[in-house]
Amino acid sequence: MGHIHARQDSFLGKAPKKSPLLLRMVVVVLLMACSLYISSVCLKQVGIVSVNSPGIIKIVEKHCPVPNIEPWEIPYVHYPKPKMYSRAECECSPVRYFAILSMQRSGSGWFETLLNNHTNISSNGEIFSVKIRRRNVSTIVETLDRVFNLDWLSSASKNECTAAVGFKWMLNQGVMQHPDEVVEYFRTRGVSAIFLFRRNRLRRMISVLANEYDREAKLLNGTHKSHVHSPHEVLHTPALLTTIFSILYLTESHFRQRY
Repeated sequence: MGHIHARQDSFLGKAPKKSPLLLRMVVVVLLMACSLYISSVCLKQVGIVSVNSPGIIKIVEKHCPVPNIEPWEIPYVHYPKPKMYSRAECECSPVRYFAILSMQRSGSGWFETLLNNHTNISSNGEIFSVKIRRRNVSTIVETLDRVFNLDWLSSASKNECTAAVGFKWMLNQGVMQHPDEVVEYFRTRGVSAIFLFRRNRLRRMISVLANEYDREAKLLNGTHKSHVHSPHEVLHTPALLTTIFSILYLTESHFRQRY
């Protein structure tokens, strides 16, 4: 009996072993805490933060760094967010807005071709040549918003890294009908206006008359009659056309003044 009591006393004196289940629960709790901390750090980096209400997550827009430009240029730098696609890695690449204000037969097509030769410049042509787009101020603003938001798809559209976007706007396609609204839109949206006019007005009128003639006249050997198509014609035809259309222009002007 004495041996039995000694064994019981020695058994009761030993520290009890910890339960394996308790250790597992402690490890699980620590892992969950680490996971929550890592998740919160990642969410802050992508611009997602939680608000006070439980279970509600608010998405905060990612702010792009200010580019290294002059202070007066800042209003003309934009970060559009197209609805039709994502700008991906170019989201923080600044975009400038422009409009080429000109008149027909003034070389605006040639100038626009030069701009579109650049990889990241998109000039979308005469978008207001379609009358319904310039029907009133609302349709004009709606069209402008689509162009400058990079949602206007045309042959001149480039990629998501477009650095400048604009179009060609003839003065008789809604500009002179709504001048105050156009100026206000350009001012508030930071649109750069490029005025392009032909210095020699007589040559422009000659070009207009020649273009109108070619529009209705039949082609001669598959080519227009009032335009040059070879080095020989370049040397001889312009002088003749200038004389002919100058006479027509002066005659028409005299007729208008008289009647």
